[in-house]
Amino acid sequence: MWESIRVSPTYEGTFRSRDGLSLYFRGWRPESPAPPKAVVALVHGFGEHSGRYASLIHYLVPRGYALYAFDLRGHGRSPGRRGHINSWQEFREDVGAFLQEVRRYEDVRPLFLFGHSMGGLMVLDYALHHPEGLKGVIVSGPVLAQPGVSPVLLFISRVLSRVWPTFSLDTHLDASAISRDPDVVAAYRADPLVHSRASARLGTELTRTVEWVMAHADAWRLPLLILHGGADRLAPPEGSRVFFDAVVFEDKARIEYPGGFHEPHNDVERERVLADIEAWLEAHL
Repeated sequence: MWESIRVSPTYEGTFRSRDGLSLYFRGWRPESPAPPKAVVALVHGFGEHSGRYASLIHYLVPRGYALYAFDLRGHGRSPGRRGHINSWQEFREDVGAFLQEVRRYEDVRPLFLFGHSMGGLMVLDYALHHPEGLKGVIVSGPVLAQPGVSPVLLFISRVLSRVWPTFSLDTHLDASAISRDPDVVAAYRADPLVHSRASARLGTELTRTVEWVMAHADAWRLPLLILHGGADRLAPPEGSRVFFDAVVFEDKARIEYPGGFHEPHNDVERERVLADIEAWLEAHL
C-alpha cells in the first residue's frame, strides 16, 4: 500500500503548461453514482511524485471525495530537468494550469487545494496570488523555515544560481526522516521515480519564496488547515507556527503531532491525521 498507488485512476493523462511542457496527472472519483462531495487537488513535495499518496486516495475517495494529483516539472513522470526551475513562477503557473485541468472534470464541485512539503509552499504561494475559486487550503509539513539540507549546499546554490543556474547537487535528503514507519521509508528508497537532486536556481528560488510567503501571511484570506509533525527534521515546524500566528484570517487551524515526522499522512499516526483532514473538509463543504 505504501508503494506507488496501485488503484487505477478514473482519469489519467497530461496537460499543457504555459511554456509547453506536458505534465502528467491522474484523478480518482468515488464509485458511487452520487457526485463527489468535493474535489481535493494535490501538489506533492520535492523529489517525489503524485504516486506516493495512497493513504489519502484510499481514505478520501471511498468517503465521497474526488482527488486529483500531478507530477511537478522535473519530477515523476513529467518532463523537465530533474529538480530544476528557472523561476518560481513556473511552479505557480503549473499549479494554475493543473487546477484549470481539474475544473474540466469537476467544474461545479467545491475545490480544495492540498500541498505537502515544497508542495505546501507552492500551494501557499499560489493561494496568496490566486485565491479565487478555492474553497480552502490544506498544507502538510510546508517548507517555511530553513529546510533540512546542508548549509554548505545552500551556500553553493546561492553562489552558483546566477552564473550556473542548472548546476545540480545531490541534497542527500535523509529518507529516514520522512516517517516512523519503516515500510514507508523502504518504499521511498526503492521508488525509481524518487530523486534527491536540486539545481542551484531551485535552491535560491525556494528561499525567496519562503521569505515572500512569510512576509505576506497577513494577506491570507482562505480557510486554512496546517498539519505538521512535531519532530519534522526536513521542514521544521517552527516555520508553520510563525506563519500560522501571522495569519489574521479567523478560519484557520493548525495541528501539530508530537513526535511526528515529515509526512503525517504516511506516519504511524496516519489514521488520526486522515480523520483530522476529513473532519476539516466536512466542516468546510
